[in-house]
Amino acid sequence: MDFNEDEFNDEEVNENIDEVNEESTETAENSEEFTETAEDADLILFNTCAVREHAEDRVFGNVGALKALKRRHPSVLIALCGCMMEQEHVAEKIYKSFPFVGLVFGTHALHRFPELVYNSLTLSKRIIERGTDDNLVHEGMPIQRDGDVKTWLPIMYGCDNFCSYCIVPHVRGRERSRKFDSVINEAKEIINSGYKDITLLGQNVNSYGKGLPEKVSFADLISEIDKISGDYWLRFMTSHPKDCTKELIDIIADSKHIVSHLHLPVQSGSNKILSKMNRKYTKEQYLEIVNYAKQKIPNLSLTSDIIVGFPGETYEDFKETLELIKEVEYTSLFTFIFSSRKGTPAALMDDPVPYEEKSKWFSEMLKVQEEIAAKRCASMVGETHRVLIESESGKDGELSGRTSGNIIVELNANSNIIGTFQNVKITQARNWILKGELE
Repeated sequence: MDFNEDEFNDEEVNENIDEVNEESTETAENSEEFTETAEDADLILFNTCAVREHAEDRVFGNVGALKALKRRHPSVLIALCGCMMEQEHVAEKIYKSFPFVGLVFGTHALHRFPELVYNSLTLSKRIIERGTDDNLVHEGMPIQRDGDVKTWLPIMYGCDNFCSYCIVPHVRGRERSRKFDSVINEAKEIINSGYKDITLLGQNVNSYGKGLPEKVSFADLISEIDKISGDYWLRFMTSHPKDCTKELIDIIADSKHIVSHLHLPVQSGSNKILSKMNRKYTKEQYLEIVNYAKQKIPNLSLTSDIIVGFPGETYEDFKETLELIKEVEYTSLFTFIFSSRKGTPAALMDDPVPYEEKSKWFSEMLKVQEEIAAKRCASMVGETHRVLIESESGKDGELSGRTSGNIIVELNANSNIIGTFQNVKITQARNWILKGELE
């Protein structure tokens, strides 16, 4: 999709304003409060993702929908940040086709956000700031956390893997780790604040330690966090199979707080395709670490990412992925049809299989995974699981929570237990969602 300024009329804009309200982050008149509506905002900020084309298209559509709003409220500052802005062709398109966007900055300028907003407002000119990676990790930035049950803790940035389909290393830069003590101290603050579910984040968390003066690993880090007293669960993502060690699995198995859930993206079950993807492991090596994890961690829940229709993939290659899915028996999958990213090696590869054929493969894979998920959930009926109650589900006063294995459980109970761990007996299974009751 190619959006130009003249393509949007006021009627189209007004129809899309509701979607913009849902997807943007806005601050209110005095810049001290958040507002849920674009009409009330002084600043509208879109944080963008460049991993898939669909996400980019939605950004262009939602930003274009603000054209009429900018006419009505000329003082509003519309800003875009994140991975998309580190792509030169995207930044150029924003500059030429969306003149009402006043501020554009990439992933390496996040720490300068207040300065960039100030300059944009006081200098009354458009500002585009990208490609200024200094390979530093900027600590001490103020944080506002949403909610009071679950939260996220970034531990490293960037990626050195350069998978042939992935734009992330090009927009996020090379791997760099936060200081060990900084992560531990923030983890203590989070736990002491009462959060119950903490997810460590990084483009490749198990590469943690790169660039630090001291010799530490991701296994060292999660082992140290696990020692912090409190009643909480510790998760992490995303984990690259080539860096998932037996030492890491052993620490998870022996831990007090690390969940029995491992997200280990495989992407394909074909060694030929894994090689073309530059994933640096084989199907056999992947299965070796998966089987070791299953042996060591009771009730392990495994999830993964799968790309269908990678350039050069045949139906025989795809069937190897199906066989891998059946062998591993994942709890759930994040599945995608290949999306070409400009600037990656895969974008230049021959891709003879039509999208319609890839869609058929995709549907076939979903059917297989749904059967596996339904079987797994059905086997849990009658069992009692520790569940973190997260929120109201919005259906007949039901509450929603998750098991340690990251499986959703819905139950009827008083909302005053939100934010607590409860023992829940599973009474019913609906594919990947469970029903239960308090014990």
